[in-house]
Amino acid sequence: MTSESETRERLLLAGAHEIELYGLQNLSMRRVAAACGVSCAAPYKHYKNRSDFIIAIIRYIKEQWRLVQEDLKKRLGDDIPAREMLTELCIAYIKFLVEHPNFRSVLMTRSTDMTPEQVREKTAVSTYTSEQIRKYCSEVNMSKADEKRKTFLVRSLLYGAAIMIESGELENSAESYEMVRRTIEREFELS
Repeated sequence: MTSESETRERLLLAGAHEIELYGLQNLSMRRVAAACGVSCAAPYKHYKNRSDFIIAIIRYIKEQWRLVQEDLKKRLGDDIPAREMLTELCIAYIKFLVEHPNFRSVLMTRSTDMTPEQVREKTAVSTYTSEQIRKYCSEVNMSKADEKRKTFLVRSLLYGAAIMIESGELENSAESYEMVRRTIEREFELS
């Protein structure tokens, strides 16, 4: 017998997979329930409505990413320079997206397809990484315009690398991640 928390987690994972397959607009609570082997009323036992369920999916993804970040911070320590931490965060995020393509699908959903609360939750997933970019840019006295450009370039690289690895255009290997690492480091050398 599964616990309530296990059922909730299964529903969230099935919901993220449903969004990956059909998009946010076509998310079917019935298909999610069926994928989990529960009644079509079961999701509503845990979530008020479809919008609440989507927010819960985003919060689940945010929590999983937070756990990865916490592990990374523990492994690297507090004394690591901001630029190095930022590079390692970027590599960890690509791996996170490759390991969880359904999470990437949720995070890349167009904001126009979401409620304002869902957009706020989705944006909050990147809070720590954004703070690290700001910290680094401040340390090197980078202008706000350059900070914005760096953020755009690095985020584009992260999502692009994740998509290319997932599609097989880039091999999911240490060599590919090292190439991405060098590209990120080079970008931050260009202040």
